[in-house]
Amino acid sequence: MFFSDKVMLGVVLLNVAAIFLQECGLDIGFLSVVDIFCSVAFLAEMVLKQKAYGFKPYWKDGWNALDGTITIITLPALVSYFVPGIADYGFVVAFRALRVFKLFRTARKFPNLKGIWGGFKLALRQSAAFLLAYFVIIVIVAMFNSALFSQNAPEYFATPLEGIYSMFQMFTVEGWYEIPNSVVGGMSPVLVHVVRLYFCLLLIGGGIIGMSLINSIFVDALAADNNDDVKAKLEQLEAKIDKLQRTLDEKDTLR
Repeated sequence: MFFSDKVMLGVVLLNVAAIFLQECGLDIGFLSVVDIFCSVAFLAEMVLKQKAYGFKPYWKDGWNALDGTITIITLPALVSYFVPGIADYGFVVAFRALRVFKLFRTARKFPNLKGIWGGFKLALRQSAAFLLAYFVIIVIVAMFNSALFSQNAPEYFATPLEGIYSMFQMFTVEGWYEIPNSVVGGMSPVLVHVVRLYFCLLLIGGGIIGMSLINSIFVDALAADNNDDVKAKLEQLEAKIDKLQRTLDEKDTLR
């Protein structure tokens, strides 16, 4: 069948390669033809699958819904080849990059995908409270910093929203030293050291300790399901060993 998973995976890879070359500035007619061909193939696949499975069953299937949604969203990029004015809206053409997500259709072939997804949801539920608390702390610290440093470093703390972004930037240890260096401009030497110490404590508490806790909680929750399976198998093995030992003891008694 032309629209088999293997064939359509090849079409997706071909389209991704064509879009990549076009975005790199290699603007040749052949790449446009390839992009048009792939776009039509995706559209035809969606239509034919809806005819074969039915409209509602098609959209109830998660993988088909993902494919269909991406096809519809990126349809204006196909129209832009025939209606040049649409190409003036850069986001229309940029949406073609979303076709990369069609590669996720290969995930359905992964072994134990349901188990992996179930473990991820379990980990998310178990770490949700800590994630929420961590975000609340970031919001509070951002509001506090905006009240203190909005005049000294408006590029980082002009508003609480910008303060939240700055805190995320700092906690991921991405140029964290630039923020306190911008804040301390014009301060007295004593205040400079106090403010730098304050931001160092924020980095240690929120960046090093906080992010490490989030990672550990999430990883432990992901591994918990596998640990339960291993524990169950060990209990079964111990039960078989006990049964075998009892059988051997009974034979020795009969002798």
